[in-house]
Amino acid sequence: VQLQASGGGVVQAGGSLRLSCAASERSFSNWEMAWFRQAPEKGREFVAAVGWPSGPTVYADFVKGRFAISRDNAKSTVYLQMNSLKPEDTAVYYCGATDKWRFVKWPSKYAYWGQGTLVTVSS
Repeated sequence: VQLQASGGGVVQAGGSLRLSCAASERSFSNWEMAWFRQAPEKGREFVAAVGWPSGPTVYADFVKGRFAISRDNAKSTVYLQMNSLKPEDTAVYYCGATDKWRFVKWPSKYAYWGQGTLVTVSS
């Protein structure tokens, strides 16, 4: 499975962005999908995940109430709607695919990764 992330950009604090992650295969089935992020000189951290076929969803505490993850299986695409963005949300955002929901917050358990899309939030 090849993943292509898009939608990053520069936004002011308080603004919104929607990230997309499109899979190369029409069959999106059975993959648990997630977004991670990595800020400069920091490790990759979990942001949100959505299970197959339409949930459940789980979020990192620092994005609860601000971000929403969703998936469109017909389009083999997962989305991350980001609202009320803060400067500390600045990072490269990566989408990933895993078949292990119980380890969904562990980046080492992901079989596939997108190339990353940069989100910059200015104050």
